[in-house]
Amino acid sequence: MATERTPQRFETEAQLERAALSYLKRFAGPSSNLEQALRKKVRRSAEAHGTDAQAGMQAVSAILTRLSAAGVLDDRRWARDKARALHGRGHPERVIRQRLRLKRVAPDFIDEAIAALDDEQDGEPELAAAVARARRRRLGPWRHDPEERKERRQKDLAAMARAGFSFELARRVVDAESPEALDDLVHGDTPPGWGRR
Repeated sequence: MATERTPQRFETEAQLERAALSYLKRFAGPSSNLEQALRKKVRRSAEAHGTDAQAGMQAVSAILTRLSAAGVLDDRRWARDKARALHGRGHPERVIRQRLRLKRVAPDFIDEAIAALDDEQDGEPELAAAVARARRRRLGPWRHDPEERKERRQKDLAAMARAGFSFELARRVVDAESPEALDDLVHGDTPPGWGRR
């Protein structure tokens, strides 16, 4: 049976800063993640060793301010990188916004991250995300057997809807003639009849 480890004693700001830098080497994330981890360390130290929790919380704030000023913590950059990664894995804008909000990213940074996606995309970012989702899940035109594709159409549409895409966008992707037609559409080579709807 494993025994529970005694929490580390944090009495100085320098100790907490070393813990912060160690955390950042292992985990990428917004400042809220680091703040939560450091506050937990301070609370556990206070409970186990009687250290000053209030002074520890003030030290956490000072460390976060210093790391942000030094560019070590950059929520704006992290939000852009996270939005780009989620978009590339086939998540729609609504889901990306929700994930960033859950990480307590500032609304302005979320808006900037979404705007950056729009700037990086040749055509419709939502379409590109839907195509990426269908490709990853092998839905619609990525089903090579025409009978299976026909039989699974409703399930494919439902999968796209559960991922957060509108029915119309899901239908455009699932009913596309081929993966190549979708790639052309995403990259701006729009075939006749494929404009925005």
